[in-house]
Amino acid sequence: MINQNHSPTRSQAERHGFTLIELLVVISIIAVLAGLAFPAVNGAMDSVRKARAKSDVTQITMAVMAYDLTYTKLPTVSGNKVDSGLIGTLTGNNTYKTVFLETSPWKKGIGGTNASGEFCDPWDSNSVYQIALDTTESNSVTAGTNGMKILAKVAVWNDPSNHSNTSAAQKARRYVTSW
Repeated sequence: MINQNHSPTRSQAERHGFTLIELLVVISIIAVLAGLAFPAVNGAMDSVRKARAKSDVTQITMAVMAYDLTYTKLPTVSGNKVDSGLIGTLTGNNTYKTVFLETSPWKKGIGGTNASGEFCDPWDSNSVYQIALDTTESNSVTAGTNGMKILAKVAVWNDPSNHSNTSAAQKARRYVTSW
């Protein structure tokens, strides 16, 4: 025999969703967790960009050294920037049409060549990589933002002082060198 006295009450049968208070509590918990995670995500993205910049300065250095091995001379550089002339030489505009370096258009977080053909770091399309070449065959160059004497034939670095909307501490963490 079926006992029909145990059927749910009307208020129990109609309650299928969350109350407004429960939804607001869940939304506020998610907002707090997202607020805590945001600095960690920014820090991770900055680390990825720094690794990319380190790879860029190493590749530029190796490309110049490969050019030197091929032609027994360093490429011509006007000033101390990795500009369109140097990029052209290293990307195949040379006697043997040899590609020593591959570049792509600049993208935030990735870097590349800007509209002027200069090779820029991943943070800012105006932050052009800097280069110093040993043209005197003394096996040393003056390089870096503080003008250090480096025992090397080629030195490449970025200049984070050009990064806009960045604190001094962030600029110091973004400084990348090839030595």
